[in-house]
Amino acid sequence: MRTVDEHDWLAERFEEHRGRLRAVAYRMLGSLSEADDAVQEGWLRLSRSDADEIENLGAWLTTVVGRVSLNMLRSRRTRREEALDAVHVPEPIVDRADGTDPEHEALVADSVGLALLVVLETLRPAERLAFVLHDIFAVPYGDIAPIIDRSPAAVKQLAMRARRLVQAENTVPDADLDVQHEVVDAFLAAAREGNFEALLEVLDPDVIQRTDVGALPIGASGVDRGAATVARQAIAFSRPDLEVRPVLVNGAAGIVTLRNGEPFAISGFTIRNRRIVEMDILADPERLRRLDLPILD
Repeated sequence: MRTVDEHDWLAERFEEHRGRLRAVAYRMLGSLSEADDAVQEGWLRLSRSDADEIENLGAWLTTVVGRVSLNMLRSRRTRREEALDAVHVPEPIVDRADGTDPEHEALVADSVGLALLVVLETLRPAERLAFVLHDIFAVPYGDIAPIIDRSPAAVKQLAMRARRLVQAENTVPDADLDVQHEVVDAFLAAAREGNFEALLEVLDPDVIQRTDVGALPIGASGVDRGAATVARQAIAFSRPDLEVRPVLVNGAAGIVTLRNGEPFAISGFTIRNRRIVEMDILADPERLRRLDLPILD
């Protein structure tokens, strides 16, 4: 049994790795609450182990949290496949428009935009693990192999397939945040005014809009494609009882929509060449209630 001093020493060492572990779990699970659960499970396993026998604590913890996240992802994927509505927008990281939260800044580093998380949602769990650990966190294939009970060569193939899918989707937005905010402001103004032509000017002709309202009402969630379709929806859902606040969503321009002071929806935008190419809208009341939104402080 450990002494108090030994427990505190181990806790301090764990805290040194918490930020990286949370980032790994978030990229795996697309949910801050689930990521925190995975990190906590990592601490519990460490506290029950013989830490003196662990040569590289960071690598050991990354492996443990990766395995925990993989199991959580497999379980969640099974439940989702049983659901009628397959549209799922990952849980976004929301910060004030000036990006003042250093904890959020660390989490959304390395281009973990909402659009990338949406693509990762389409990967099989083993592919997602291989890509996240190897391509984002530089974990060697050989260290990933035992987690999914595959050979290093098989892990490499999984990561390569995932990499091709991610690159094909081109999820990286324009880097200039001022331009992103300008485009979003123009989109919102055109929607409020019911200006269909102005909306078409800021929407890419092949724009994709994903809307996740949760399990109910059935059929309300979905994917819409094309500038004309998205523009008509923007006009239809521009309501005077909704307050819109600019924010950063996973490091990119976005908005939080409030109704009676409570979150109604969070929208993330992917903007390239001054046009919106993707919109991801989370409007699931249950999941919105779980989010810690700094704009409401």
